[in-house]
Amino acid sequence: MATGTKSTKLVIVESPTKARKIGGYLGSGYTVMASVGHIRDLAQPSQVPAASKAKFGKFGVDIEDGFKPYYIVDGDKKKTVAELKSALKDADELYLATDEDREGEAIAWHLVQTLKPKVPVKRMVFHEITPEAIKASLTQTRDVDDHMVDAQETRRVLDRLYGYELSPVLWRKVGPGLSAGRVQSVATRLIVERERERMAFVRAPYWDVTAMLVAGASGAGTDEADAFEARMVSLGGERLAVSKDFGPDGLPTPDARKDHARLLDEAGAHAVADLLKDAPFTVMSMDTKPYRRRPQPPFTTSTLQQTAGNRLGFSSRQTMRAAQGLYENGYITYMRTDSVTLSQEAIAAARASVTAHFGQTFLSEAPKQYATKTAGAQEAHECIRPAGASFRDPDEIATKVPADQLKLYTLIWQRTLASQMADATGSTATVRLSAPAGPDFGEAVFQASGTVIEFPGFMKATGERGAGAAGSGSGQAKGKDGKEKGADANASLPVMATGDVLRATGVEAEGHETQPPARYTEASLVKTLEAKEIGRPSTYASIISTIIDRGYVYERGRALIPSWLAFAVTKLLETKFPKYVDYQFTADMENGLDQIAHGKETGKEWLTRFYFGSGEGAAQNADEAHAGLQQQVAQLGEIDARAINTIEIGDGLHVRVGRYGPYLEDTNQLDAEGTPKRAQLPDTLAPDELTVEVARDLIEHHSGGPRELGKDPVTGGTVEVRNGRFGPYVALVPPEAAEDVAGTGTAGAASSASAAKTTRRKAAAPKPKMASLFKTMNPESLTLEDALRLLSLPRTVGTLEETNAETGEITTFTVEASNGRYGPYLTKTGPDGKSETRSLASEDDIFTVDLAAAKALFDQPKYGRGRGRGTAKPPLRELGPDPDTGKNVTIKDGFYGAYITDGETNRTLPKQYTPESIEPAEAFRLLAEKRAAGPTKRRTRKTAASSKSATKTTKTASKTGAARKTTTRRTAAKKDE
Repeated sequence: MATGTKSTKLVIVESPTKARKIGGYLGSGYTVMASVGHIRDLAQPSQVPAASKAKFGKFGVDIEDGFKPYYIVDGDKKKTVAELKSALKDADELYLATDEDREGEAIAWHLVQTLKPKVPVKRMVFHEITPEAIKASLTQTRDVDDHMVDAQETRRVLDRLYGYELSPVLWRKVGPGLSAGRVQSVATRLIVERERERMAFVRAPYWDVTAMLVAGASGAGTDEADAFEARMVSLGGERLAVSKDFGPDGLPTPDARKDHARLLDEAGAHAVADLLKDAPFTVMSMDTKPYRRRPQPPFTTSTLQQTAGNRLGFSSRQTMRAAQGLYENGYITYMRTDSVTLSQEAIAAARASVTAHFGQTFLSEAPKQYATKTAGAQEAHECIRPAGASFRDPDEIATKVPADQLKLYTLIWQRTLASQMADATGSTATVRLSAPAGPDFGEAVFQASGTVIEFPGFMKATGERGAGAAGSGSGQAKGKDGKEKGADANASLPVMATGDVLRATGVEAEGHETQPPARYTEASLVKTLEAKEIGRPSTYASIISTIIDRGYVYERGRALIPSWLAFAVTKLLETKFPKYVDYQFTADMENGLDQIAHGKETGKEWLTRFYFGSGEGAAQNADEAHAGLQQQVAQLGEIDARAINTIEIGDGLHVRVGRYGPYLEDTNQLDAEGTPKRAQLPDTLAPDELTVEVARDLIEHHSGGPRELGKDPVTGGTVEVRNGRFGPYVALVPPEAAEDVAGTGTAGAASSASAAKTTRRKAAAPKPKMASLFKTMNPESLTLEDALRLLSLPRTVGTLEETNAETGEITTFTVEASNGRYGPYLTKTGPDGKSETRSLASEDDIFTVDLAAAKALFDQPKYGRGRGRGTAKPPLRELGPDPDTGKNVTIKDGFYGAYITDGETNRTLPKQYTPESIEPAEAFRLLAEKRAAGPTKRRTRKTAASSKSATKTTKTASKTGAARKTTTRRTAAKKDE
């Protein structure tokens, strides 16, 4: 924090790391302190004082007074503010050195508003944390930019209005605790729409033929290097159909039909392959063209996230966190930028590094400057590059930064150097060959191509391999295994001339299927968001992390998969608020905020049109002539919640999103009361994998309805196996209640009138005895004997006698074995009713543990959170050493379920994986993200004193009539970006 005790100049930055770095550069005469982000924020309605409730109580914003916000200093920032005020008393100048973007500008403005300095205030701006940049910024200060502050405040108020108006609609019609966000809802819609495309996609099979060819009619004297693969592209004068010739409905496209593309079936492909095994392949043409590939521009925020995702497997959040660390420690320039511009100093540094590492030959003839082409680019920063007038090699910082930061710095260093390097050059050759396929098929034409990189140029820095591949034919095809076919990259074709005859060492028929559009990854979603101008690059990481944290999207590997909840939320917004999830409308909102930042419009005018709407006369264009958010919500009318929460699968099957999660219904199978047959949906089943066939199997074999196992010989009651909210269980229904509950099972979320009647009848009937199934048990194969053993629990193991060492008194304890929420355990109960517990190693021990084993367990000390525990459970799975830390990674069974751990960092296993199915590489990635995120901030509990004080205040307010009932909005609706 402070770097000198007699300082007369106070410098405020956002983070302690940044403060320490800058303080070291400025030296004595300056005190550098951190605000630790924003020192105040928009108040929650519940935080607005009673005297201001009438104005600010609904949103924390006075919508009738120019959308004036009510700001508060949060409790955890009051100490920071007090320290800053104290330091300001001894200063004769205040320097605000927050980041030069809208958020940083707003932090600076809030500091001025809160600290109320009586000394000169200067705004320091810099784009890298180096001694030269920091000292230069002291001589080039400016005032706080009010337009940028207005844009940030407008965005903050906009998100509050959007979330607090739309989120309650979701609470009422979809589920409690849900949240609508101005940008997150649109990003979720993108992912849902892609999944809908995959669900509707019909795969189409098609076949082709490949030949492995060698130069020379006999093949004599050739080696493996002369062999290459060619793919058939036409047969009998007709172009062979490929993937692009089929539509999403699985049928040939109109263009394919017009072009007479020939569809080869399996029998035809094998017949052609057999005919060509001994046929001569004659070279029809051999074309060679020069190849040139230029380096890409330096990184922007968006391209850094995309490349780090594709090449390093980083999430957007992990990328930005690593970049933040590199920036604050002075290793890279500012990491939130839309610009690809390099300063002259940076160009010189990059060219010097290229010469030093690769030689003059690899340097471009002239310095290269790149132009920003991104629509809506808003910041006047440089690109993301290594900081300083000379670039550090990655080896220089290898021991100073964490592994993820080193990987990211290396990527940035490589890209920056490559931008000043020569083009990669070479040649691309394409050969077409013909072979006779008999009178039934005619002439078969094959094609192969290969690229040879003769001078790698910039690829020397990036480590990329040559583009293209020998034998790539007319494009890479995918086999039934989904893998691309083709030879290695940078392969060349042997020397050939027109008329040469080649022979085939092998000819094979290959089957393919058209593939649905790929799911979004974080990298491809970022690319799409940028292309559609949804959000801004600096917000992409928070957008993606928010929709994942809220349960709208989950990850499988790197793919982003929408939950059924996301389908319901998107359906509601699309049908009732289409304007607010429209891609162009969202982009226009971003452009409006840009206009405010540039001083071309005010936030008050803009928010007035958005919230209150504008008629034809007040609207600036047709899109703005709408009712406004307030009126649209007020005039919403009735919403059919059942329709919103129903996703059709086909053939009478649909998914319902219920209070306790999604479940499957079959409207073609109804019980006596008209209730559809139901089944729960596995967490690991993606929406596009729920076909009609899969759904039928779930209904028939995994139905949530009860399955009768038989009668209890003791009571005469009915024994059933059921599927409930917390998993499968068995129930013993007393004879007098059997008639009422017969056939009423549950899928965990019944909401129909008939289900409500059933619930009332069950409440009046005797409650059945229930017991959960062991983890090793399968509901489908469970027998009556197994169920009765479960229902017999707890099992009495025996009695233990213990002698008091001081009094000699003997006490008898009853020992029982049972199964509970946290696993199998033993209970030792004394005559006074007090008990002690110990965990058992496995559920099977419940029926096998004897008194001697029980005594041995109770003789061991007690561990854990008030519950006994025997020996530590063995890992569920060993994954091997982490590539970053070298520590051994395992999956263990914990208090709240399975989790990944290296002994120091723990990460809960996401629900879409099982301990057996997750790939080690994916587990390592999840652990790296958790490691980068740092420890979870625990919520502080109110002390008894503060609770009493709050109670006293409430009572006082009540007496004076100042207390008003307010609706507490959920924190989840607080922010959008």
